[in-house]
Amino acid sequence: MNEPNYWLMKSEPDAYSIDTLKRDGVTLWDGIRNYQARNFMRRMMIGDKVFFYHSNCKPPGIAGFMEVVDLNIIDPTQFQKESGYYDQKSSKENPRWDCVKVKYLFKADKFLSLPELKILFNEEELLLVKKGNRLSIIPVETKIAKSILERIKQG
Repeated sequence: MNEPNYWLMKSEPDAYSIDTLKRDGVTLWDGIRNYQARNFMRRMMIGDKVFFYHSNCKPPGIAGFMEVVDLNIIDPTQFQKESGYYDQKSSKENPRWDCVKVKYLFKADKFLSLPELKILFNEEELLLVKKGNRLSIIPVETKIAKSILERIKQG
């Protein structure tokens, strides 16, 4: 069996947290409105592993781990006028945005904060630590992912 790809996906914990995903079990990862992040999501495969990153909080960091379980789902929020993710240029005949479904694997035994990640990795190793990086979805190299996994599992 092939090694899964690894990704990091950001969510603000007051909007959707690792604890919410733990309760829900699975969720649509919707509301992506950046073309580069969307294109990364389109490269995902079922079975890929994903770090759940809490953003826009003090401190931001990796809070858990999840798995991609479904692909190429049309993002329903693009059609909902009351949604903050509504896109008037998108239509049911020609949707612009899609999403994946992820399932909860575990909450990090040790929350790995952005300041810690900046000490551990440089921007060539982990795009997340690059100054000015605002992408909500980024790929993570297997070697780096395994290092992160060791750290968040050690409690």
